[in-house]
Amino acid sequence: MKATQRNFASVAAGAARKARIFFFCGPDEAGAHAAATRIAAMLDAPGEKVEMEGSDLKKDPVRLADETRSTSLFGDRRHIVVRANGDEAHDAVKILTDSDAADIAEGWPVLIVANGATDKSRTAKLLEKRDDALVVMFYPPDLASVTAEVRRLADAAGLRMGSELAQRIAASVGLDIRMAASEVQKLALYLDADAQAPRSVNAEDLDAIAAETEDDGMMPLVDAVLSGDAAAVPHELARFKQLGLNPVGTVLAMERRVAQLAQLAARLGDRPDVAGFVKGEVDARRLFFRDKDAIARQLQQWRGARLARLGERLIELHRSLLADSQAAPLLFAAGCTQIAQAARGRR
Repeated sequence: MKATQRNFASVAAGAARKARIFFFCGPDEAGAHAAATRIAAMLDAPGEKVEMEGSDLKKDPVRLADETRSTSLFGDRRHIVVRANGDEAHDAVKILTDSDAADIAEGWPVLIVANGATDKSRTAKLLEKRDDALVVMFYPPDLASVTAEVRRLADAAGLRMGSELAQRIAASVGLDIRMAASEVQKLALYLDADAQAPRSVNAEDLDAIAAETEDDGMMPLVDAVLSGDAAAVPHELARFKQLGLNPVGTVLAMERRVAQLAQLAARLGDRPDVAGFVKGEVDARRLFFRDKDAIARQLQQWRGARLARLGERLIELHRSLLADSQAAPLLFAAGCTQIAQAARGRR
């Protein structure tokens, strides 16, 4: 069966009971990961989490079906999470789905998070018409949807939080739902809150736990690179190194910003007044007001084919960082400098 990002929340509980294979894909990798985490929490006795890489399954596609029938040393229950790029897991899923329905039903649940895949990919086509599978594609969220998700997470954690604070969290993490969930967890621990003992959250509480995320996070570097601020990039790279931030996580933040720019560019169309358009998006609460100036600059520089090439360049950089972790800092710095120079050349 196939669901949409919009109705996933309403079908998740039923799918967790009935389906055995889950395929989460689309340009919003954070949303796909969050969906897998949510389904895993809804499984009946999920047991041990077994993680597998799509690249390993591509080399040994029989392994997935074998793993669904395996048992741990102590005979405990399991669920399998596969992290794949594109259709890496296709052959493994084909072997699994060619098994008897009874074998699949008795095997461990399989949750696949496929970065770079879509609901039109070969793996999705294998699963979308099956009653024992669920396919969902996730698009980059806007500020309003992440704000709503932050409030939902806060309610579940026993935090009474208004929309303004929820929006502040959503914007501070670059609309990354996984990071937003982490901020909510930190707040709950800080206030000693839970569903049985709820606590109210104020701005001072958020300042106490979120200062590092907002003031020392990755977004200043993201904005400097994508805005073509060549003078600021060396300083931001030095600060990035000093703070020990994650290159892969920062490239993911850049990919999310590019996806956001693509959505905005589609709504903007051929209108020349970029600043006026961005102001309208802020007034409609689809953009955080602090991002207004950076978004306006980036929309001026990245449109159409240039924006598409930027997305491709970031995917290449992402893959190179994963392939060579030892050289990742140098690759990351070089990639940031090249992108900033390309953006500056557009001015």
